Amino acid sequence: MADTADAPFRKRKIEEAEGGLGAVVASHYNNIEEKGIKERSKSRIFYMRNSNNWIKSYLIAYCLEQIRDRQVDGYPISVLDLGCGKGGDLFKWQKGNIHHLVCADIAETSMEQCKERYNTHKSRSRGRFFSAEFIVADCTKKRIKPLLENPNRKVDLVSCQFAFHYCFESLPQAETMLRNVSENLKKGGYFVATIPSAYEIMSRMKASSSLSVSNEVYTIEFPKDRSENPPLFGDRYNFFLEGVVDCPEFLVHPPTLQKLAKKWGLDLLWCRNFGTVYQDAMKDQDMQRLLSVMQALEHYPSKDEQVTETEGEYNHAQEYLKAKEGTEAIRTLSKSEWEALCIYQAWVFKKVR
Repeated sequence: MADTADAPFRKRKIEEAEGGLGAVVASHYNNIEEKGIKERSKSRIFYMRNSNNWIKSYLIAYCLEQIRDRQVDGYPISVLDLGCGKGGDLFKWQKGNIHHLVCADIAETSMEQCKERYNTHKSRSRGRFFSAEFIVADCTKKRIKPLLENPNRKVDLVSCQFAFHYCFESLPQAETMLRNVSENLKKGGYFVATIPSAYEIMSRMKASSSLSVSNEVYTIEFPKDRSENPPLFGDRYNFFLEGVVDCPEFLVHPPTLQKLAKKWGLDLLWCRNFGTVYQDAMKDQDMQRLLSVMQALEHYPSKDEQVTETEGEYNHAQEYLKAKEGTEAIRTLSKSEWEALCIYQAWVFKKVR
């Protein structure tokens, strides 16, 4: 019987030969069905996705605040959203009261949905709504500056959420992506990216003593022929996240990213894992209120069913309630969701030249 362990890798090698890895990634995201809130609420990772979204809200608000602190009141902020997908952050840009948004993504179908979402938000807005332009391009291989409506425009903030790691397929792709960040960003502007942590992934691999690690909601698997001394670029793994991602990705070597960014005039201000960012955001009262509005945590015990009945998924919540006499319920994430969330880290850079 044929060994099927590397089937996803063999299948994608054929697809790559036909269109390259970029085509594989674009096809994956183009084929993800757009679902309404009611349908998304049935997802096993509903609360984790909302928590990720909440963290993005904090990061975006943080960067916009840094920009405004250095400008006069009413300064018109412009933003470049690299890997914008279906436009999941459009409402965040609206809430951030930006002036202009450039959306760029490799997936054409996703971009069409992004445009539709933008037009819907704009039609429902009672006040001024930011202007926007939309660019379909592989930002790891193509300069987008010539594609802008105004190629001389420079933005105040570049955001790349859960997409930057695709550029670490090769050095030229990483250089192109960082060039797209730097040459479209004003001096003094900010670049924020959310990226899977290579250190966290490898720590979990070491603990599992295998080439894969998983729980109820995610699986990370390296190919069997992975080198003992993997390259800085092209260190590929397959990442599966329940109902959201089933796609090849690449480890981002932190010192290499920092060095390349510096070459393009981007100085690292800080890099923090999502667990730490979560704690930072919880210090802000507005973010605490938003946590509830966005349904970023699950009630435990729930009046309805918990998202999972697997034994041990809520041990931490049970122990907390035992220790807090008089407390009958808390808001939390299941163990598997928290583990998946903590794979990620946030990077914030400032352009210095």
